Amino acid sequence: MTPYLRRLTIDLAIGAAELNEARRSRSAARLLREQRDDGGFAGREGGSDLYYTSFALRSLAILGELSGAPAERAAEFLRGRLAGREGLVDFFSLIYSAELLKVSAGIDPMQGHGDGWRDAVADFLASLRRDDGGYAKSDEGAASSTYQTFLVCIALQLLDRPIAEPERVAAFVRSQQLDDGGFREIRAARRGGTNPTAAAIGTLKLLGIHDSESEDRAIDFLLDRQNDEGGLTANTRIPIADVLSTFTGIVTLRDLEALDELDLDAARAFVERLESAEGGFRAADWDDRVDVEYSFYGLGTLALLERHRLGDDATAEV
Repeated sequence: MTPYLRRLTIDLAIGAAELNEARRSRSAARLLREQRDDGGFAGREGGSDLYYTSFALRSLAILGELSGAPAERAAEFLRGRLAGREGLVDFFSLIYSAELLKVSAGIDPMQGHGDGWRDAVADFLASLRRDDGGYAKSDEGAASSTYQTFLVCIALQLLDRPIAEPERVAAFVRSQQLDDGGFREIRAARRGGTNPTAAAIGTLKLLGIHDSESEDRAIDFLLDRQNDEGGLTANTRIPIADVLSTFTGIVTLRDLEALDELDLDAARAFVERLESAEGGFRAADWDDRVDVEYSFYGLGTLALLERHRLGDDATAEV
């Protein structure tokens, strides 16, 4: 697991261990009920897919429940997808899920596929590189994306493959920051967003790049996204907070050592309000259903808030 993801996963596990046992139990039980017969997990419609399976496994891992029969079944689902032609998000989900199973359950779904598979994926990722130094969503895409660039960098590290010309990657990411301090998703976008800002800062962090002026501007942008609901909004035009933006904003503010500047009690109350009595979390106040993706963001937010409360001395193994 990459240093960036390993640190985040450990922080989430430390924080999740501090959640009350009732919340941990109902969260794990709800996730396990969502596993399909093929071992994967689905969203609100359709069958199992890699994207939602990744979120379910991430939640189970930080709860210490990614083991035994559920882990074996998930590994079989992943093995069945190794030969497929996936998009970037699904490739990342596949690689990350396999790494979680290897670390948490001692199961390697990629065993026997060796360097050839990893090289083929790395070649596909290279095909997404664009002249501005960033990466596009697909090999037909013309525009580099801040989020997709973050995913490619993480995926290459998970594959143990180098990031080509990292200084050009960093230059692209920096070019995405706007006057309000937020980062945009694509160059044509007119405003920054919480999630592109998190992706941009994450990319610079994993590349080992520190720019205090840029980071201070990003901090101000993210702090301004907290609204009267207590959560964070996706951008300056959306007035409603959501748990995804709240999670990514909190991850980034913690990375930038500015989390105490947020109203943490309000953020906690917002997320707790989205939890179902049967386990799982909704996306926002307007939502009437839970799913495995938003359940991870809700659980992850509460875990990070607990981790922050503990301070820097707490440790855990994942």
